[in-house]
Amino acid sequence: MHRNHDTLPSEQRNDLKTIRSLLPFLWYYRGRVLIALLALVLAKVATVGVPVVMKQIVDALDGSRHQAVTLPVLFLVAYGLLRVTGSLFSEIRDSVFARVRHGAMRQMSNKVLQHLHRLSLRFHLERKTGAITRELERGTASVSAMLNYMVFSIIPILVEVSLIALILFTQYDPWFAVVTFVTVAVYIVFTMKITEWRMKYRVTMNQMDSKASSQAVDSLLNYETVKYFNNEDFELRRYDESRRAWEDAAVKSQTSMSALNVGQGAIIAAGVTVIMFMAASEVVDGSMTLGDLVLVNALMIQMFIPLNFLGIVYSQLKHALSDMDRMFALLDEVPEIRDDPHAKDLDVGDGEVRFEHVDFHYDPKRPILRDVDFSIPPGARYAVVGPSGAGKSTLARLLFRFYDVTGGRILINGQDIRHVTQASLRSAIGVVPQDTVLFNESIYYNIAYARPDASREEVLRAARLAHIHDFIESLPDGYDTLVGERGLKLSGGEKQRVAIARAILKNPRILIFDEATSSLDSMSEQAILEAMREVAAEHTSLVIAHRLSTIVDADRILVMEQGRIIERGTHQELLQLQGVYARLWELQQQEDAELEALPV
Repeated sequence: MHRNHDTLPSEQRNDLKTIRSLLPFLWYYRGRVLIALLALVLAKVATVGVPVVMKQIVDALDGSRHQAVTLPVLFLVAYGLLRVTGSLFSEIRDSVFARVRHGAMRQMSNKVLQHLHRLSLRFHLERKTGAITRELERGTASVSAMLNYMVFSIIPILVEVSLIALILFTQYDPWFAVVTFVTVAVYIVFTMKITEWRMKYRVTMNQMDSKASSQAVDSLLNYETVKYFNNEDFELRRYDESRRAWEDAAVKSQTSMSALNVGQGAIIAAGVTVIMFMAASEVVDGSMTLGDLVLVNALMIQMFIPLNFLGIVYSQLKHALSDMDRMFALLDEVPEIRDDPHAKDLDVGDGEVRFEHVDFHYDPKRPILRDVDFSIPPGARYAVVGPSGAGKSTLARLLFRFYDVTGGRILINGQDIRHVTQASLRSAIGVVPQDTVLFNESIYYNIAYARPDASREEVLRAARLAHIHDFIESLPDGYDTLVGERGLKLSGGEKQRVAIARAILKNPRILIFDEATSSLDSMSEQAILEAMREVAAEHTSLVIAHRLSTIVDADRILVMEQGRIIERGTHQELLQLQGVYARLWELQQQEDAELEALPV
């Protein structure tokens, strides 16, 4: 069942599942992870060893003059070496783990983007691009944050607490360790409970951030529409409403963080005070030396300094898990269109296409195609016409397998397209869409996108066949001209000619022209039609047309209405029928005559 993708509640996953999802990316760098963890442990052993040596120095200095001159020298050297060793192993840990952290980020972002490309057209039509990109950005950044917190904060704290507990249990009254453990336990429970309560503000922040980003991206992508209707203030108000909700949640998040910090400070202060009372009493009783007091105090300070940041670390860890949760939820999405487990590459052969009693609907209550049945012989040029909403463009989407038919089947060279690989199917089909969207790159890049390995001469030849080469050469930057976001710097006709050049360069066996001349003037249209005829001569072609004048020479014309083929034949045969096609032809002839009569 398809979900609403704008909200992915955190209940769908838990933190352990999210962490487990990250493990395969770490396993790839398992050697480096082990070295980094070993360096981490050695760094902490050296760090904990510093106050132990300091105790020896204090005790030695508290003794006779002879001892003060000889013994502290060794301990002072050891003190310095431990300081250097701790710093050295920390830097080794950071250097070794850098590849793990950044490599995992790269692999994760690649996997998510690859998965998003696998998801169905339906998914992308229902989701907002701005929201997806924000979730991808936050999710990949959270991978780095998560690994940082684990290797540089959580694990070091656990190792340090364990080493300190070992010293306290073996060297001193067990009550020191008991008080320490109770303090740490109360601190951790308090931190986790308050942080869990605060998470609702972070979730709201993420939702509002994604919403605001999506609104900003949409308004910029539709820049011209915003300007057409003078709606700059309206867009700004929508954006500000989302940002205001984000601001309120952010303020509450920060305020509750301050309350958390105060509580943590109080717990730490109470624990350290009790420990110091106990240590001071034992020094007075003579059961502990002054060096022991220094050691216990140093160990407490050394342990509670990182613990003091545990609240922030745990909070940020939960935030990172929340961000990763939404990204992994994207990875959990099952592609609607998948290759059959036994799918083979398409043998396109001569490129015969057959729609065999095809039914299709997006919603069962609203059928789009009903019992569509026709066959395009190899090398033939078939056209489909009909009013808007008749289902013409749906034929192209089904042939390209953006969706699967809900009844019947589609065959290419006798093979059901559901039983061949999508990659081989799509490599055999070229499409010139009605609404051409270009990358914000050069004209050359956009034409060569059909075959990135094509030579420059092949790209230029495709442009000439599409009758756009002379226009490109007339531009100051020629083929290096940037087309702008979604190709906004080019006119509709220029974009469609780039799309036609792209299809020509791909040189597929089957061509689909989805109202490919709808944005062209009459002169350009005739030039493009000639190019299309030349290109389509050796290809099986399906032309979806609005202007009937563009398909009068088609081998066969299919007339659709309400998802059914109601007439079929050549241009002359359909005119003689005096049916729907004849009426459409007469209407368009009248419109053309009226346009020609208008003063220039």
